[in-house]
Amino acid sequence: MIGKGTSISHTGTSIDYGWNQEKDAEIVFSQHLAGNNPHEITEEFKLIQEENTRCQKNTLSFILSPTQEDGSNLSKQQLGELTQKFIKEMQLKERQAIAFVHRDKAHTHVHLYVNRIGFDGKAYNDSFIGKRSQLAAEYVAKEMGLTTVKEVQLEKELNSIQVRLEIKNIHQRVMETESPKTLDSYIKAMKERNVEVIPTINRANNLQGFRFQYHGLNFKASEVHRSISGGKIMAQLSQNKGIAKPIKVDKSVQLLGKTLEMSTNLATSIAKNIIKKTIKRAIDTGIGF
Repeated sequence: MIGKGTSISHTGTSIDYGWNQEKDAEIVFSQHLAGNNPHEITEEFKLIQEENTRCQKNTLSFILSPTQEDGSNLSKQQLGELTQKFIKEMQLKERQAIAFVHRDKAHTHVHLYVNRIGFDGKAYNDSFIGKRSQLAAEYVAKEMGLTTVKEVQLEKELNSIQVRLEIKNIHQRVMETESPKTLDSYIKAMKERNVEVIPTINRANNLQGFRFQYHGLNFKASEVHRSISGGKIMAQLSQNKGIAKPIKVDKSVQLLGKTLEMSTNLATSIAKNIIKKTIKRAIDTGIGF
């Protein structure tokens, strides 16, 4: 679960949004309030806020967002319990508060609004409220057996590692089995294996590298693996065409029927990688030794 919090001044507009019936909003929690509509709730907030006119951002706005799977399984009562635990953890039990659940998207989330001004006229300390909200949501998620932010981040990281490894393996199979000689044929071969190779064009309209998109994730070529930089891909294509000397490397490339100039950095990288491959091949075959 993710928790986000901030201080706001537009109380009425925010509560009206939270209570939006078009979003199938339901009240899941309310304390120290009697109103039956956004206007009445806002007026109750204002009545207390008049005790501290120095505080301009006098309402606290929170969004509590369980994971998509957790959210789909949580009842209205459980979402109310979740909100109540969050309020307790943030030490907001003695303040006016109202919370709504929105299920208008696949991702269920709760909008919580709390009067920053207490019944004693003092303003709640909102220092580092974003970080504190995140930590409070993490604590509540653990207490209720829900997925925490750290678990979500770990899952995303592991998924990213797996996807990058698959892209690397597909790239290697394409280079080994098909030996593409042009950028177009390489892009086509990768696409046939569901990997989209996206050329990166800079402001000068020069080709400067590539990105890979696979299973909904998008990476720079060098992020996939250090052996798959733009320069190394182009150097391999050049070698497949029989170009083994950097002096012969053309600084332009054909891409989808158009001729593109390569950026200086990419052209230099290609030349360096061809030199490295040529030296390695010489060493491997014993030439000059």
